[in-house]
Amino acid sequence: MSRADTPSAGKPRSVTVRVPAKVNVQLAVGAARPDGFHDLANVFLAVSLYDEVTVTPADELTVTCAGPDADQVPLDRTNLVARAAETLAARSGLPAPAVHIHIAKNIPVAGGMAGGSADGAGALVACDALWGLDTPAAELLDMCAELGSDVPFSLVGGAALGTGRGEILTPVEAGAFHWVFAVAGGGLSTPAVFREFDRLARGREIPAPQASPALLAALASGDPDALAATLVNDLQPAALSLRPELAGTLAAGTDAGALAALVSGSGPTTAFLVRDAESAAKVAAALEASGLCRTTRTATSPAPGATLL
Repeated sequence: MSRADTPSAGKPRSVTVRVPAKVNVQLAVGAARPDGFHDLANVFLAVSLYDEVTVTPADELTVTCAGPDADQVPLDRTNLVARAAETLAARSGLPAPAVHIHIAKNIPVAGGMAGGSADGAGALVACDALWGLDTPAAELLDMCAELGSDVPFSLVGGAALGTGRGEILTPVEAGAFHWVFAVAGGGLSTPAVFREFDRLARGREIPAPQASPALLAALASGDPDALAATLVNDLQPAALSLRPELAGTLAAGTDAGALAALVSGSGPTTAFLVRDAESAAKVAAALEASGLCRTTRTATSPAPGATLL
């Protein structure tokens, strides 16, 4: 069978890929570039909150979604899973992809945890397996970067430093850590948060973003106290400017015993580093009782990237 043929009966009839959420333990943001993006020093950490993406041959490209906030997920070709299938098919010389893509959603939607990016990476891996393409990892990463800045990390998982606009990855060492995530009501648009960052930064010089040696050392050590002292997110002031109530959520988590708190990526999910599983349960319970968030999730890190199930 040639690469231009449609999948045959000998190929798998359904493929499911599990993909992780992420937290940015450092997000250093440079000034806006001429192309509108920002240079970043983005230390990604994959966490054990997962979506599952299942692809099945169909008469045409369709997308469905189930799970928390599934009604907020676009089901047309603007969804990254559809774009991923179309990109892989075009790059591989296949006809337009005739697949049904189902997302089992567990990662918060528009929450700063790269759920959409994870789903895009999952769809690439799933379609690649369904169609028997065996695309080299470097080519998959290149397609991920075309789809979005966070998509390459969703493919590889673990821990990595993302530079450029976040798509150029260098693996870094990471010990085991425990997290609580407070899911806010509603989402935050990443472009809107970056625009607010630019507004707040107007008139001052912004240094070139660099990874913190102290943070990388703390991450590798597995010492939660050391990591807590180094967590930083340059987008946090912008997210708090757009959603001031998140400051109360951050304070509630640290008051309950979290070692450190920060907005996850562009928000509005807030992330709390805790010492162990017992502390995670205590902080999550206090946050839920506070009424300051919609729900909480506990997770550990690092977690693997896109994984065939």
